[in-house]
Amino acid sequence: MESHRERLLRRGDYIWGSFIKPERVDGYIVGINPGDRTDELGRFPFSEGSVDEAVNAAARGGVHWRRVGRTDRAKAVRKFRDLVSRHQERLAILITRETGKPVWESRQEVVAAVRAVDLLLEEGMALLQPRILNEREARSDFRPLGVVGMLAPYNTPLLVAALQSAAALLSGNSVVMKPSKFTPGVGQGVAEMWDRCRLPRGTYNLIQGSGSSVGQRLAVHPKLDALLFTGSYQTAMAVRRATIERPELPTAYQCGGKGAALVLHDCEMDRAVYEVLVGACLTAGQRHNSTGRVFVTEDVYDRFVEEITRRASRVNVGYGFEPRTLVGPVVSENYRSRYRRYGRALAARGHQSMLAAANREVRGRRGFYVNPAIFLVDWHNGHGFINDEPPGPTLLVYKVANWEEGVALHNKLLYRVATSVFVRPDHADLPEIVARLRTGALNVNRGTIGASLRLPSVGLGRSANGVPAGIELLRFLAMPRSTLVEVRPFDPSQAVPGVNWDADEDDVDPVSVEVELEPT
Repeated sequence: MESHRERLLRRGDYIWGSFIKPERVDGYIVGINPGDRTDELGRFPFSEGSVDEAVNAAARGGVHWRRVGRTDRAKAVRKFRDLVSRHQERLAILITRETGKPVWESRQEVVAAVRAVDLLLEEGMALLQPRILNEREARSDFRPLGVVGMLAPYNTPLLVAALQSAAALLSGNSVVMKPSKFTPGVGQGVAEMWDRCRLPRGTYNLIQGSGSSVGQRLAVHPKLDALLFTGSYQTAMAVRRATIERPELPTAYQCGGKGAALVLHDCEMDRAVYEVLVGACLTAGQRHNSTGRVFVTEDVYDRFVEEITRRASRVNVGYGFEPRTLVGPVVSENYRSRYRRYGRALAARGHQSMLAAANREVRGRRGFYVNPAIFLVDWHNGHGFINDEPPGPTLLVYKVANWEEGVALHNKLLYRVATSVFVRPDHADLPEIVARLRTGALNVNRGTIGASLRLPSVGLGRSANGVPAGIELLRFLAMPRSTLVEVRPFDPSQAVPGVNWDADEDDVDPVSVEVELEPT
């Protein structure tokens, strides 16, 4: 038996500083490895009632945590960072078992999570420094919002959970996190790390469950003071409708929708093909900024299509613990069905399939494997497929006459989280291309999945709702409050006109007040 296949100890929810299993069970999450369904992590019980318990615990615990100074908060977060670093391999194996992504990619995610917390500690803390105006007794301080609810995704389950929880706690908030139903074990692992940091009870809480029950109840909880959501646009809209009577609730939506690329005639072709291919295939194309579309100028279109089709047909699709795997499985059978339906819809609308959207068999593994799919989109036929997110490792290729047409078509996309431009660095029109592209993040001669947490960016269109990601999240999770203090003695001579502060009573006309009496 493979060493990584042992059943996971299911510890339940983490509420008020302890792991507890719900007394009243509403259902179970069945944890399985999407790369091999015979590898079962176990059943995780959940209860909608746990939401109230966790939020109430966070409200009580937050009273103490918000009084802890920034230096002591940073010490606790640094210990969390050290624990994640110490348990890198265990966490990477858990990520691969629950998401199916190659274990080398899972290791990269753990390293990225450690680095994200480092950045919060090294550079993010400066964002919370008060602003003091010495010439007058005036200052502005960043104060915590209160109880922060977090709905975390499955595609980068550790990175998002670590970044968001660390940012919330550094800002002085308390946390209630619900991991994805596909990654309950990673969520439990994060809670175990925070448990060892000796936070005040109730500061960090975790609840398991499905999004439609536990997630929905958390999102609409009246004691929630802020909400961080990472997931699909459709789910985000359901959350928004459910909270429509709380417009004051600060909410950050990160919906992704996939990135796009623009390939121009004078680019380095090998680099363009490599970056687009990897961007489309990593995490089986399930990242929020995976490359889903590429606009190619007609003078290099045939060459690009030939090269990327040839290269994509040769990538290794396989089990996450095989060392040479690039494309692991998608996360569920339902997702795999959606991937195939999307391919059939493209074909039905007259778009040419270079690599079909089909299931893939992997010897000895019962998993949700698929092939990388490539379609040449005839976007002039009225069905340009520019308003949706291509599921899985699906790449749509568009032929455009020139960069102007490519940019214009790109700017019509409903999802514009990140964009790559492959072009000669000294291209005469590069400054104009950069100026015209409307996107959240722009990478020149780099893939769409590359990002810096130091640099704030906001996905455009349906990708987000204007809240920056990265270390700038600290500012969202802390509300600025100004304080003005008057220390000078009261000076009657500075009274505003009409107050008559120093006038004699005989010099002031009495104010007449008319009172209408009710008839007796």
